[in-house]
Amino acid sequence: MRRRPGPPDGGYGWVVVTSAFLITGLSIGVLKNMGLFFLEIQNHFGVLTSTTSWVISLNIAVFHLGAPVASALSLRFSHRAVVMVAGLLSASGMVLASLDLSVHWLYLSIGALAGVGASFSWIPANILVNRYFLRLRPIAFAVASAGECVLVTIFSPFFQWLIDTYSWQGALLIIGGIQLNICVCGALMRPLQTVQNPVHDAKDGLDDKTLIVAPKKKVLFQCSLLRKPEFLMYILFAIFSVAGMFIPVLFLVPLANSLCIEEYWAASLLSVMAAADLMGRLMCGWLANMRLLRNLQLLTVVVALAGVVLLLMPISHDYWALLVFFSLYGFLFGGLVAIHITSIVDVVGIEGFDSGLGLFMLFRTVGSFVGPPAAGWLVDQTGDYGSAFYMSGLCLVASGVFVVLADRLVGKRKAPGGDAVEATADPED
Repeated sequence: MRRRPGPPDGGYGWVVVTSAFLITGLSIGVLKNMGLFFLEIQNHFGVLTSTTSWVISLNIAVFHLGAPVASALSLRFSHRAVVMVAGLLSASGMVLASLDLSVHWLYLSIGALAGVGASFSWIPANILVNRYFLRLRPIAFAVASAGECVLVTIFSPFFQWLIDTYSWQGALLIIGGIQLNICVCGALMRPLQTVQNPVHDAKDGLDDKTLIVAPKKKVLFQCSLLRKPEFLMYILFAIFSVAGMFIPVLFLVPLANSLCIEEYWAASLLSVMAAADLMGRLMCGWLANMRLLRNLQLLTVVVALAGVVLLLMPISHDYWALLVFFSLYGFLFGGLVAIHITSIVDVVGIEGFDSGLGLFMLFRTVGSFVGPPAAGWLVDQTGDYGSAFYMSGLCLVASGVFVVLADRLVGKRKAPGGDAVEATADPED
């Protein structure tokens, strides 16, 4: 049977998706639950809100800063090897944090070491998912990223129970042990050899799982992408969106506590938000796969609505109002996450995806450094957690403007020569 060269769009790819599902949950899912530790750490060391915010801010910043390195190492060695090393780094960061030496020690352990681990696990896993799928890429990526939502839902009450039972230090030690499972998932990330110049008839008798590779020197980074104005607009979207999108997760529990909501009820808000997040990822992944709107158009709608919801969030004064707003934000957050990575293909093409993802994540570091500490500073100055949500909403609305500009530039570039980029990304459409 003659096999057309290209991504298999299934087969072992679903094993890779399952591994990526668990990797995402064990890395980003843990990060999104760190808000449960916020007040524990702040009260234990007696520091300001902005000082405590740096623990998570550094983790997010290092996560993005390590993206180009993770991409390069994956090309130099293999996605499997990088993910397995990442599991050891993530676990080590949490175990060292449990030693409780100082808040600056948490900057190094949770912020730097665990941040590198998250980056080195998440980036290779998602790159490999994109290589295994073409026609079903939006669905595959949505399912892989859903691991974050599912495990956040499970981890939120579980982590709160760990904190109450073993203290926040003991909870971090146990979490470190759980994150060693990233190494197991990494072992399942089998590399996919892709065809560059297939030899047609002579190769028909080869095993169906084998794709022939013509020797070709790998380019680790295509810096020429930075000369594309549409990609620069997308990078500005990345900076503003990441500056705002992690603030609600970090300040949700402190906001709930300021409204005299009990700890387990506050933790349940994270679980509800994660469940809505999952629905948003699957729904937007499905919509993207239907091609009813261009990915960049869908992204514009989602990010703008998320910003509006966050701007309205401070009017909440009880548990049920918070539940409604965080459910809406969770759904929109999930939609944003489901399509903002695959939209890179629409901007730079599939050949530039690896470098584009690395550069995209690198520049997001700027927003990671600025967002949570600036929000913490606002809270210190105003004494109101609502100010952090105002800042978050404004950042997301501003990021939507840059997506509109990127979409316009992509459309203008395609107009003279047809759908060249889209054909590169998905030749079957």
